[in-house]
Amino acid sequence: MSHWLIKKFVKNWEDAHEPEVRTNYAKLAGTVGIFTNFLLCVMKIAIGWLASSIAIIADGVNNLTDASSSIMTLVGFKLASQPEDSEHPFGHARIEYLTGVLISVVILIVGIMLLKSSVLKVIHPEEQTYDAVTILVLVISILVKLWQCFFYRGIGKTINSLTVMAASADSRNDVITTSVVLIGVIINKLMGYNLDGLLGCGVAIFIIISGVQLVMETMSPLLGEAPDPELVNQIIRMAKSHPGVHGIHDLMVHNYGPGRIFASAHIEVDCEADMMESHDTIDNIEREVSSALGINFVIHMDPVKLHDPIIDELKVEVARALKDMDGVISFHDLRIVPGPTHTNVVFDVVVGPDCKISQEEITAHVERHLRRIDPHYFVVITFDKAYTHITEA
Repeated sequence: MSHWLIKKFVKNWEDAHEPEVRTNYAKLAGTVGIFTNFLLCVMKIAIGWLASSIAIIADGVNNLTDASSSIMTLVGFKLASQPEDSEHPFGHARIEYLTGVLISVVILIVGIMLLKSSVLKVIHPEEQTYDAVTILVLVISILVKLWQCFFYRGIGKTINSLTVMAASADSRNDVITTSVVLIGVIINKLMGYNLDGLLGCGVAIFIIISGVQLVMETMSPLLGEAPDPELVNQIIRMAKSHPGVHGIHDLMVHNYGPGRIFASAHIEVDCEADMMESHDTIDNIEREVSSALGINFVIHMDPVKLHDPIIDELKVEVARALKDMDGVISFHDLRIVPGPTHTNVVFDVVVGPDCKISQEEITAHVERHLRRIDPHYFVVITFDKAYTHITEA
């Protein structure tokens, strides 16, 4: 069913990485969500009203929220697909993330309202009357929502969309909440226990928890989360595969929305090599990485002196000094500046967010270590933050 819908309504569905195709996938997900959720909402609210069941009505209202979320998805993807302009030179793709946040907030608000209604139902319970039609509607709802969950998940993974994946998680939650309501109906019908208000509270609390989790997940890209480690490692592997590249550092990845990723890095080349050849290598890396990974990649060429015995020895000693310092990740760009009274040893140190050692302590520790070799060494360190998670060298 899912594959048939995709082939039927998404033109060139195999090219999911293309922006227009990606938008069409999202439009299909939103349209299916509006139709199915609105239908379930009408069915459940009607059955819940006839049976005087707050739990079923709450579940129906939750489906209405899902239909509204699907409308937001459609509008969000439409706005996010707008091209860049003078005020937004990096495009509008982050609107997709904002849509995800709005959907999550709506889910949270609805959960709070339903919790209030359910508590009142616990305090003032009403007699319920359930029949076979009620059970049938709930079973149909569970099956539809289960299909929705897998349908959204498949599209979300195909187009790498947090918004659609949030809809998948919400559908999964609906399967659980509707199942709880169904169990309550069966217990009431077979044993006469009225658990309606309590089950309504349970459904509402579950919706609230889900809303909080979704708000946190969908806000993360807007706050500037760390890039995917696999993307980072792919960039590094591709850059290092080129002859003449002797190191890469200061890699930064900026996410301006799906399909709008910008990255920059410093790549070390031999300062004594032909600069035109080195520049050509840098150009080739930029083109290769940008094309293969679908990102905008810019490189700063960093000429370094190679095969200098003094610098090679200092690199070993600096590495030894920094080895056991928690939170210190790496160092680069080591060079020396000789003078009449002392020699500056200049380099950059990369520290992670968990580093508790002060910059002054790190500098003093390295300087003490190097002065055992030569008392005229004076350490000058520039500290860099680790903006990426690297899992392999």
